[in-house]
Amino acid sequence: MKQFTVRTGRRYDLINITGEIESLVEGNGIVTVFTPHTTCSLLINEDETGLKEDILNFYSKLAPEGSYRHNRVDNNAHSHLRSLFNTSLTIPVVNGKLVLGTWQSIFLLESDGPRTRKVYTSMIKE
Repeated sequence: MKQFTVRTGRRYDLINITGEIESLVEGNGIVTVFTPHTTCSLLINEDETGLKEDILNFYSKLAPEGSYRHNRVDNNAHSHLRSLFNTSLTIPVVNGKLVLGTWQSIFLLESDGPRTRKVYTSMIKE
């Protein structure tokens, strides 16, 4: 298993981590990417400025800041709700390259930053 860190700079952010992941894979097989945090998640989509803003806006509307029961603990329930999807991804690897579509990139979605996040990768080779 390999690990790298991502330092997020904003409260809500979408950070392309494709290069970091690809630098850790080799040969052929599949790689699992995992983040052990409850207020960030992973996703695959296009690295286009307008779309990234749309994704952040979508998550903000999906779970707006507001009155939630969890807020009595640390006032970030909306961040947990925005991160309910995908704390892990599985991606094929061929000849040391991630098998992604032409426009696909891997992102860490920060919902409660700025923070330092851990990302783990584990590869199963053919």
